[in-house]
Amino acid sequence: MTSPFRPHTLLVVAAILIQPDGSVLLAQRPEGKTFAGLWEFPGGKVEVPESPETALARELHEELGITVQPDRLEPFTFVSEDCATFHLLMTLYLVREWENDPVGREGQTLAWVPASRLDEYPMPKADAPLVPRIQALLG
Repeated sequence: MTSPFRPHTLLVVAAILIQPDGSVLLAQRPEGKTFAGLWEFPGGKVEVPESPETALARELHEELGITVQPDRLEPFTFVSEDCATFHLLMTLYLVREWENDPVGREGQTLAWVPASRLDEYPMPKADAPLVPRIQALLG
């Protein structure tokens, strides 16, 4: 059995920003972008020659105006998903320490959500399976 040709694997990183009360930051994709209106964990593409940790620190600064130290990111899990024209590999990190308050610098709405309510927010296919794992982690 042959599998369909995929021209490349897209490596992306995402963060679960966790406040001391256990709430998690979600960002709503703005109008005009793919999956507009859906909620996701902030992050983005890893660019050459970045490490995933450096890419996530850059993306969080660009998207949210926060500063994180790459060596303070805690690897959590990953998602591997076959998409129509590429394969998505998303690594997910726990982030418990950052500087500045997150703001939607790209027009996205932000929400701090208790872990128990994460499943009430519609998410892209790649993000949704992470919810039960995050809920188990945060109780």
